[in-house]
Amino acid sequence: MSEITLKEAYKNYFKIGVAVNPNTLEKDGDLIKKHFNSLTPENHMKPEELQPKEGEFTFEKADKIVAFAKENDMELRGHTLVWHNQTPEWMFKDGDKEASREVALKHMKEHIEAVLEHYSKEPFYAWDVINEVIADEGDELLRESPWRSIIGDDYVEKAFEFAHAADPNMPLYYNDYNESHPEKREKIYKLVKGLKDKGIPIHGVGLQAHWGLEDPSLDNIREAIEKYASLGLKLHITEMDVSVFNFEDRRTDLSKPTEEMMKKQAERYDAFFKLFREYSEHIESVTLWAASDRYNWLNDFPVRGRKNWPMLFDTENQPKESFLRVTSFN
Repeated sequence: MSEITLKEAYKNYFKIGVAVNPNTLEKDGDLIKKHFNSLTPENHMKPEELQPKEGEFTFEKADKIVAFAKENDMELRGHTLVWHNQTPEWMFKDGDKEASREVALKHMKEHIEAVLEHYSKEPFYAWDVINEVIADEGDELLRESPWRSIIGDDYVEKAFEFAHAADPNMPLYYNDYNESHPEKREKIYKLVKGLKDKGIPIHGVGLQAHWGLEDPSLDNIREAIEKYASLGLKLHITEMDVSVFNFEDRRTDLSKPTEEMMKKQAERYDAFFKLFREYSEHIESVTLWAASDRYNWLNDFPVRGRKNWPMLFDTENQPKESFLRVTSFN
């Protein structure tokens, strides 16, 4: 097995990150320290985790992630200040009634200010300001959400303005999935270009990269990278994994991945990282959305009770063929 680490292999290209929570830091800490130089909190900096009740901030678990990063000379991506999911109901309320535009904006502004103030002296190199606002289908640009219905379409602009005012030096990102599908790519481009044209402080696009063995095509990924980079923005690969099941595949009969799955996955990871290296002048970081197959969000999603094997390391935290392919390019 190769002795080179991920972060060593890519030290001349981009940061190598991983999504973590306090449990994975405890159980997989050695693997994380060895191979990664950037951390993203998987869930523990989302609004419902940090401010479940108005004015009651619960930074303890998130602070453990920050402490781990500092102890091990790692940097941090903040994720995420505003989202339609994992947001406490009170943010959309004014007492017992629905909040007005003014009250919802006040809640958003005060939450962003408090979070960025709390982490102002920590080693963050970027924040996802807002997550997944694009409608997946149809002609609508923005998806329906309480933020949109209460505030209006300019809630996206307001989120970036509030974040920039709270920390003028912090690079601010828009983050989304299916970012390489042509229809959604065009919508994301339209949103981000619109923000830039209005002078809204946005500095980059986060491509989640929840990809599979067949979809998206390399050509579509390349086109997405070039399209977003054409706006003069930095790109981050923010939540990468390579599922061994197509999204429509609902089978539950496998207790371990097939050899064909692992072979195809290795080919895909190899091709993806080759593309990232090619565009490394635009790509600042590549973050995997779990350390290994032992734990990841695709277990039970979208099929309850089904295990998935989407990462570079197996359930024993050992390197897979995928890992060997992405680190043996020199």
